[in-house]
Amino acid sequence: MVEQETRQLDSVFHALGDPTRRRMLRDLADGERTVSQLAQPFAISLAAASKHIKALEAAGLIRRQVSGRTHRCRLEPGPLASAQRWLSFYERFWTSRLDALEQLLRAEDAGLSATPKEGNTP
Repeated sequence: MVEQETRQLDSVFHALGDPTRRRMLRDLADGERTVSQLAQPFAISLAAASKHIKALEAAGLIRRQVSGRTHRCRLEPGPLASAQRWLSFYERFWTSRLDALEQLLRAEDAGLSATPKEGNTP
């Protein structure tokens, strides 16, 4: 189970690692698109677009429906939610670390402002 989840996260992050695929996902968030519609903003061939779509499909991020010669794609948000859960652990980790650093710096600043400067003592 854990190994399967790890493999899925690997394929999701691989798919998200490419700006073309991220843009395709953003476009699909607005609704179904054909392969041609997904390829159009990039001026890439349908074969190149198909390779990107296959990477998104392998990650489970999209589902393709074939109707005759028309391939329609739609967003599958489940794997994105899994990736978000994974990232949220590190978000909490870094937030707590940065909060601790902020407290340390504030305490240091307060200590410096409370210490009299040389030459200012009576």
